Amino acid sequence: MSGETTVRRAAHAAPSEWGRLNSRLLLVNLAILVAPVAMFLATYLVAGKTNLQILITLGSVFLTFLVISGIGLMRLMTTRYRVGEDMVELQSGLLFRSRRSIPLDRIRSVDLTANPLHRLFGLTTLTIGTGEQSSSAGQRLTLDGISAADAAELRRQLIERRDAGRGLGAAAEDDGPISELDWSWLRYGPLSVWGVGGVFIAAASVYRTLHELKVDPLEWGVVKDLEHRFGSVPLWYGVLVALAVVVVLGVAGSTGAFIESWSGYRLEREDGGMFRVRRGLFVTRSVSIERRRLRGVELVEPIPLRWAKAARLNAVASGLGNLEDNRRRRALTPPVPRAEARRVATEVLGEHPALTVRDGLLGHPRAALRRRVNQALIWSVLIAAVPFGLGVWLGPAWVTVGCVTGAVLVPVLVAFAVNAYRTLGHGIRGGYLVTSAGTFAHRTVALQREGIIGWKITRTPFQRRAGLLTLGATTAAGEGVYKVRDVSTGQGIALAEDAVPQLLLPFLERAPRSARRG
Repeated sequence: MSGETTVRRAAHAAPSEWGRLNSRLLLVNLAILVAPVAMFLATYLVAGKTNLQILITLGSVFLTFLVISGIGLMRLMTTRYRVGEDMVELQSGLLFRSRRSIPLDRIRSVDLTANPLHRLFGLTTLTIGTGEQSSSAGQRLTLDGISAADAAELRRQLIERRDAGRGLGAAAEDDGPISELDWSWLRYGPLSVWGVGGVFIAAASVYRTLHELKVDPLEWGVVKDLEHRFGSVPLWYGVLVALAVVVVLGVAGSTGAFIESWSGYRLEREDGGMFRVRRGLFVTRSVSIERRRLRGVELVEPIPLRWAKAARLNAVASGLGNLEDNRRRRALTPPVPRAEARRVATEVLGEHPALTVRDGLLGHPRAALRRRVNQALIWSVLIAAVPFGLGVWLGPAWVTVGCVTGAVLVPVLVAFAVNAYRTLGHGIRGGYLVTSAGTFAHRTVALQREGIIGWKITRTPFQRRAGLLTLGATTAAGEGVYKVRDVSTGQGIALAEDAVPQLLLPFLERAPRSARRG
């Protein structure tokens, strides 16, 4: 009885007073002006001189940030928000007034994000989303610059009023952590190909910025000194040293990215049937996922993590926004031991741990193997043909390079093709369709059969010739379509009928009639 009374009172709670952004937001806007000043000082200290181009560039940046600060001040003065009886309202603007609202029963997520400047001044950004696939601004409300305490209280109030309107209660005994950060997982941080790539991207960005400022880094005294000391070393030695430096910087960058992204990681259950993922060192993030909108999970094992018997776990859920938002918010775990990822999948789905295990899935026809091997051979020839063709104009040395490239690529790419074929698999496990595929990253998806709303069958000319097809399970969650690649026609139709009976059958019955008309 007391629980029902609480729900009834919350459902008819009076509208709250109009709230405002925190005045410390002005300090955040002014702190942004530190950037051009710091850039000027760094350039002057490194280059030892300045010029008119540097002054013009930095002056324009300074004026740009002044304009941004003015806009921020106007936003601080005009933005108001309120939680009403049945909707949350936001109004802003001085010359052009904007009034937007979202009904409480349409709220699918209430996320909190705080960058370093926000955290320095005790502020955060609260984003209220409806989970619509559209990226329209009308599908979300953003309060950028409220205090952390106010954000936490507002989030609690929104979820309570939303659930009260639905007549939902909370099972307190189910609340609690599912997974928390174990610093031994830090060993998986360097196992990312983006670390080395990030070094080249950062170096190119710095060089381009300096080039725009008319500063040549090759003329710096430090660079000249290194050239004087090591300019006489053999080329192969210089290449090896440069490669070692890039790898070390890449490993350091990947490790730092892991620490920044996953410090304070905690996956927990909350009142109202919510999962909440909190993480971040400098930029803190808090993402909410409704349990009733969770349609499955995706176990991802890129090559470096696979060698270390580790994986990442993503949620397949509706209500996470458009495709870009979904990819940013779907992570349930950092790179963790494979067993831990499967345990978390078991906890969030309430299913058997073997749900995301590839062993026992039905294999695909040998024609799928031949198709992948043929693709590997074609790519080997195409890549090797580039230096081989250059040899016609540049000399026989390039022909040799092309032959060596082909000889190396053929066994490597064929090995990848065989591995990709062995990864293929599908099956029905309880209420889930399970599919596995991938070459450089193995992906095992467990998708609720109840969440499948249609089938998408595609056949390329090469697939038709081999008697294969790709069966796509369409859903309102996650990526939208999860594919079972290169199954035989009989396998694909049988799988679709077993997963969701009668959904594909009307189209199969209609086909012979259409053929007879033709």
